[in-house]
Amino acid sequence: MSAVEGRPSVRSRAAGGAVGWRSSATLPLWAEVRRQATRRRTQMALGFMVLLPVIILVAFEFGGGNGGDDDNGGGAFGSLVDLATSGGLNFALFCLAVSAGFLLVVVVALFCGDPIASEASWGSLRYLLAIPVPRARLLAVKLVVALGYSLLALLTLTATALLIGTLRYGWHPLGSTVAAAIPPGQGLLRLLGVVAYLAVILMVVAGLAFLLSVSTDAALGAVGGAVLLWILSSILDQITALGSIRVGLPTHYSDAWLGLLSTPPQVDDLVKGTIAAVCYATLFWSVAFWRFTRKDITS
Repeated sequence: MSAVEGRPSVRSRAAGGAVGWRSSATLPLWAEVRRQATRRRTQMALGFMVLLPVIILVAFEFGGGNGGDDDNGGGAFGSLVDLATSGGLNFALFCLAVSAGFLLVVVVALFCGDPIASEASWGSLRYLLAIPVPRARLLAVKLVVALGYSLLALLTLTATALLIGTLRYGWHPLGSTVAAAIPPGQGLLRLLGVVAYLAVILMVVAGLAFLLSVSTDAALGAVGGAVLLWILSSILDQITALGSIRVGLPTHYSDAWLGLLSTPPQVDDLVKGTIAAVCYATLFWSVAFWRFTRKDITS
C-alpha cells in the first residue's frame, strides 16, 4: 500500500519511523546548548576561567610582580614567569601555560566525559532514545555541544587574561627568552596560534573522555579516567629510557606551542603534534560511536 493511501511507505517503515518523522528534528542542537548552559558544572567551569586570571593577577600584585627573585619553579615555563608582568600578551600567555597541563585538561574532560555518562546515571538515557532519537544523532549533538563549551572555556580564559593583563601591564611586545621581542600585532597572532594549537591538542582529551563516557554509567569515572590517563602519558613521556616510544604518546607534542615564541617560528613539532592529535581524537570518537550504537542501553 502506498503512502498516498494513508499508509506508511516501504521507505519509512525500513527507516524505522512513522510518516513525517525526521531524525534531524529530534534533540535540536540549540536545545542541548541551552540545557547544558543551565547545569551548575558548566557555569562553574566557565566562571573559573574568568576567575583564574584575576587570581593570578592578585598573586603577582601581592608578590610584588617579580617572579625572578624567588624560586619560580623553573622547568619549561620558568622563563615565562619573569615575562608575565611585562605586558598583556605575556600575561595571557603565562595564564595559558600554567593552565594547559592540568586545568584545561580537567575542564575539557568534564565537558566531554560527563554528557552521556550522566544521562545514564540519571536513568534518562533510555528515554531519550525512546523519543526516538537516533543513537548516532544523540552522540553527535552531545559531542558538538561538549566541544563547543570546551572551546568557549579556552577562549574565555584567553580573553579574560588578555583584557585584565593589558589593563594592568599595558600593550607591549610579546617577550621571549629565546628570541627578540615580537611586536604586539604579530604577538597577538602568535598568541592566537598558541590557543589554536592547544585546542587541537585538547581534542585528544575530549576524544578519550567521550569514549569513557559511553563506556560507563559513572560520570566521575569518565572524567577522572581521562585526566588520569593524560597524566600517565605525561609521566611516561618524561622517561627517556622509553626512547622513540615516547613519540607515539598523546602528550609528547603537548608543549610544541613554545616553538611559536621563537623567531622564526619553529613549526615542525606543531605539525607533528597536530597530526597526532587529530588521529588520536578521530580514533577515540570512532570507537565511541561504534561502541554506543551497538551496546544495550539499560539505564
